[in-house]
Amino acid sequence: MLNISKNKIDHEILQNHFSTLKEVEQKISGNALKNTLTITFILVLLILFIPWTQNIRSSGDVISLTPNQKPQKINSIIGGQVDKWYTKEGDFVKKGDTILKITEVKSAYFDPNLLKRTKNQVELKKQSIKTYEDKIENQNQQLQVLKNQRDLKLNQAKIKLEQAILKVQSDSIAFEVVKINSTISKRQLQRADSLFRQGLKSRTDLEAKKIKQQQAASYQIKAYNKWLNSQAGLINLKIEISNIEVKYKADYNKIKSTQLTTINNKINAESSLNKLENQYTNYASRAGFYYILAPQNGYVTQTNIGGIGESIKAGQTIFTLMPEKYDLAVQIYINPVDLPLIKVGEHVRLQFDGWPAIVFAGWPGLCHGTYGGEVYAINQYISSNGKYRLLIKQDDEYLWPKALRYGGGASAMLLLNDVPIWYELWRNINGFPPDFYKKNIKKKEKI
Repeated sequence: MLNISKNKIDHEILQNHFSTLKEVEQKISGNALKNTLTITFILVLLILFIPWTQNIRSSGDVISLTPNQKPQKINSIIGGQVDKWYTKEGDFVKKGDTILKITEVKSAYFDPNLLKRTKNQVELKKQSIKTYEDKIENQNQQLQVLKNQRDLKLNQAKIKLEQAILKVQSDSIAFEVVKINSTISKRQLQRADSLFRQGLKSRTDLEAKKIKQQQAASYQIKAYNKWLNSQAGLINLKIEISNIEVKYKADYNKIKSTQLTTINNKINAESSLNKLENQYTNYASRAGFYYILAPQNGYVTQTNIGGIGESIKAGQTIFTLMPEKYDLAVQIYINPVDLPLIKVGEHVRLQFDGWPAIVFAGWPGLCHGTYGGEVYAINQYISSNGKYRLLIKQDDEYLWPKALRYGGGASAMLLLNDVPIWYELWRNINGFPPDFYKKNIKKKEKI
């Protein structure tokens, strides 16, 4: 009964007849509840001062830090058609083992003697280039011979020119001598004529002087004419030297023009040779791409094409190869708000899928079945999921399971500061982040 009425009936009830009512009224249970609450409060108070390790929980998967140890998608460099498989999914292959053979599908490569014919074209083009080189050498020799001939003719013409100059000088002197003789003859004739008129000379002497004077005039004309001929010969020699230069230049330009044409043909032939050699190398390399080889030791984990006769495009993925050996790591993603709390070298506890574990988030020392790790790297840019990616490597405390495989799931617990439980509850109630700031204690230098 509630016993809330002002009218009391306690004195009318015979409590001796009701044992339960008697025990209740004696209030023996009140002390027990009080003791229980007191003990509970003390225990809760003690628990609040128990150390609690702040942590950040996240999940991720197992990967490898080394790029060449990650699963590799093997592609076909060229297009083709599946001819024969040499392996099946799950097989272990060594580096260089043949995985698949493909055949050609392009009509440009159907010729079985394609390499041989292309090689023959390369050799013929080399011979053509050799012919051009010989022709250029022959033209160089022609130019040298032409130069020698020009030098000889010029030397010969220069000698004649010197001779002509000397002859002009000689004829000029001879003309002056004859001219003087003619002048003397005229004077002698004048004196003889004067003496004849005075009767001092005979007519025969006068006529002899006239004949001598006529001969002197004739010699003067011949000497002058000879001098003019010498000058004309000198001019002709100068013209001849100029003609030699002009003829040499004409012949030189003609041979040089032919040589330049030959050089241009040689350059075109070399360009064609380079194209043919490149084409031959491409054909030879393409022939090596008909066999898909394993780039390293590993396991064929997944094939992406079917049976015989299926077409393959250039660059298409054929199968996936998982390397035989790889160094394991774990990638996880954390929120940007937690990024300032994490630094490289931070200790991490990991739980892998398939390995049972007992985890106490705040007491990592009581956890069982977890493995240690260390933050190896933090991405400098945010991922597409709005979080930052962390890479965790194995520490030296406990080795990770040998049966752990690439791609398996993992849960990570990044350990932070140790604080009392009451502080952690108070922090979460107020929405404060975990402890991050540290006091910078500067040591004073002794003077």
